[in-house]
Amino acid sequence: MPSTRDLRRRIKSVKNTAQITKAMQLVAAAKMKKAQDQATQGRPYADLMNKVLVSLKEQAGENTHPFFSPGKGEKTLVVVVTSDKGLCGALNTNLLRKLTQTDFGADVEYVTIGRKGAGSLARLKKNLSADFPIKDPARFLELRTVGKFLQDRFLTGEYCRLLVAFNNFVNTVTIIPSIEQLLPINTVTLGGKRSYEGMGAGEVEDASTGPVLEYTFEPSTGEVFATILPQYVNNTLYQMVLEARASEHSSRMVAMKNATDNAKQMLKDLSLEYNKLRQAAITNELLEITTAKMALE
Repeated sequence: MPSTRDLRRRIKSVKNTAQITKAMQLVAAAKMKKAQDQATQGRPYADLMNKVLVSLKEQAGENTHPFFSPGKGEKTLVVVVTSDKGLCGALNTNLLRKLTQTDFGADVEYVTIGRKGAGSLARLKKNLSADFPIKDPARFLELRTVGKFLQDRFLTGEYCRLLVAFNNFVNTVTIIPSIEQLLPINTVTLGGKRSYEGMGAGEVEDASTGPVLEYTFEPSTGEVFATILPQYVNNTLYQMVLEARASEHSSRMVAMKNATDNAKQMLKDLSLEYNKLRQAAITNELLEITTAKMALE
């Protein structure tokens, strides 16, 4: 049975831990708001660009640009977007579990953004070809370098497709580990499938069943695709990183809030145990005094 001194030390330790987790919760909440705003503000542009290019892919044909058709090789290049730091719950664990459970084929290479993903894939002895440290908050200029690297690797022809594994942000408590195809051009879902989207405004039009639009290219189809497709890859990758960062800060805020609440509950339990032990000690002392007085009479 612990002594009162041990309980006092433990109560002090738990109080210090609760102060730390509370401070980390407030910091994560501030970062979460900025990250969520960045992610939600960039979705309309990314979704519209993806919708237009998927439509163009069907009209232009696979041989119009290399980004519209699979590479000649059999390799798959997977970009894994994780966090640099921990203390964000099961965020990275869920993404890596989905990654390991997905069958990409026999020959797979990985490119990581975030130290947690790089360390985990190295421990799993995966074929890691590159690692890019991206600071927080993520900047488009940094992601453009990553996008250029990925486009050059895809244009070599040894990769049949380019995939991105990231955490898709829906709301503060709902985060979906996702694997989306970036190249060749394919339909990409950002922000998860939200059932409330479009409620009260009629049925939501699906990009695959909507009206077929005809586009006029100027100066030429080749020049337009040569300009817009690299921009699409860079912007979509940037949006995916923003989704992952919003998921990271949201998960860290929730994890720190749960840790703070658990610490407060532990303080209540320890204080109750300490008071019981202290009351028992006082009762024993009173009994000893009463017994000694009766013995002297």
